This record gives sequence, structure tokens and C-alpha cells, in this order.
Amino acid sequence: MHAIEVNQVSKSFGVVQAVDGVSFSVGTGEIFGLLGPNGAGKTTIIRLILDLFKPDQGEVSILGGPMTEAKKNRVGYMPEERGLYQDDTLESILVYLATLKGIPSSEAHHRAEDYLVRFDLAAYRKKKVKELSKGMQQKAQIIATLLHRPELIIIDEPFSGLDPINTQMVKDLLLELHRQGSTIVMSTHQMHQVEELCERILLINHGRLVLYGDLDNIRRQYAGHAVLVRVAGELPPLAGVETVAAHNESQRLNLSPQADPQDVLRQLLERKIAVEQFEIATPTLDEIFIQVVKEAPARP
Repeated sequence: MHAIEVNQVSKSFGVVQAVDGVSFSVGTGEIFGLLGPNGAGKTTIIRLILDLFKPDQGEVSILGGPMTEAKKNRVGYMPEERGLYQDDTLESILVYLATLKGIPSSEAHHRAEDYLVRFDLAAYRKKKVKELSKGMQQKAQIIATLLHRPELIIIDEPFSGLDPINTQMVKDLLLELHRQGSTIVMSTHQMHQVEELCERILLINHGRLVLYGDLDNIRRQYAGHAVLVRVAGELPPLAGVETVAAHNESQRLNLSPQADPQDVLRQLLERKIAVEQFEIATPTLDEIFIQVVKEAPARP
């Protein structure tokens, strides 16, 4: 079963075509990356999924059918534009937002306490939201998104404003929710976080789908004809290697079109060279993102 199904959806605002015939699905229980440059249409797609916007064309199915008021309580959404009431205390606003999702006040207090302790915010429970740092407000927004234990979680830039320790804390929580069966849609510009967390991705540009599918398959698809090698000592000249470039602690060997990577490895072993690393070079998601966005045609 799919948690989300989007079928040939389009949405315009006046003369601006924000989303143009996009189709994709998100499987129940997966972590899915929704990617694209600024202004690509990501936020519009999220709002179409949440039934905040109605599509001009196409259909959206969420949790097995059209969005309903009851289903909204099964969804947690954290927008990029943060929305906690600044003059309320941290604990009171968390409890209030949970009750709007159908959680009894006493249970909401209990859950809020657990999260406040986990996110090192317990000492700030009586502070007004506006008195908290940006990172604290970010953690509070995440708690508000998750407090009612949604089946479907949609989060926009979840790591914004977080230091490395709190970033890891949020990542651990997302992976924990994933193991428990939650479906997570994550929109972010931090490609290394997508590579660590997401199984499949959708990349849109100018409102159109330009890349979609399994992340590992996409990386293999965009892999060049090259290998990463680290050896003990000097790397000798090798048949089939056109150029050599430093790559972190390794060397990237760019091969001729006819060369077989296994032949390169065989040459090294035949020369009794101690090979510490040998792998097919695959591009980072950052590199793929830049390449695809540059190559994608602009909207007419």
C-alpha cells in the first residue's frame, strides 16, 4: 500500500505553472526525499498532498484515498515557515497543539514531558517560545509535529538551525520512527542528510519531475566511468587509465571508454601492489542534483 499517490497533478497560480503533470508515490513506512531548487514547486506539492490546495488536474490519494478531517489527525506536518505562537510558553503550546489533533490534555502533557527531556528542553518548559534560541525553537517545532504520533510525517528543512549534536538527535528520532512503521517525507537542501536517511527520492525543477526512484539506482545511473583507488605506496601507470585526480584520501582513476575496471584491478594485483581501496566511483547526490538541474529545460 502507498501512503501517498500523486497522479498527473498540475497546479497554476495565474500565469505561473507551479506544478506540471507530476506523478509519484510514497510507500507505507519509507523515508522519502522531496528535492528541488528554490521555487521548484516542492511546497506546492506538499500543500496539494495535505489538501491545502486543490489540483487543477490530476488526483492525490493519501492513506488510501482522499484527504478527510479524520485523516488530518494521522498526519504531522512541519512547514519551512515555523508557526509556534511566540508569546506562549513552550509546554503550553505543545500541549495545545496536541489537543487540536485529538490527544487528551493529560496524555499530551505526559508525551510533551518525554520529548522535552529527550531534546534537552525540560528546563525551558515555562519559557515563552520567543525567549528560546533558534535551535531550541526548531526542536520545539519538531516535537509539535510528532507529539500526536502521526502515521505520516511531512517535514520541511528539519535540520535548519541545529548544531551537529542536535542534528544527530533528530536523525536518530526519524530512524526510530521509521523502524516503528511511520512514513516520512523529508524536504531539505542538505543532500548528505538525504543520502543517509532516504530510500527513494523525487527531484523536481520548474514544477516538473526530473528525477525519481531508488537512490542507489540513481547514483549508479549517474556514475561516470571511473574508480576510486587507495594503495600503499605510489600508483603506477596503468593501461586504460586516462587521468588521475586526488579524491579525499583516495585517487580517482578516470578510465577510457573501452577499459574494464576489473582489468585495472588485475593490473594492480599482478604488480604485487597492496590495494587498500578499490570501488566504482559514484557521484554524490549534491553532484547529481547540480547536473540534473543544469540540464533540465527551463519552463517555456
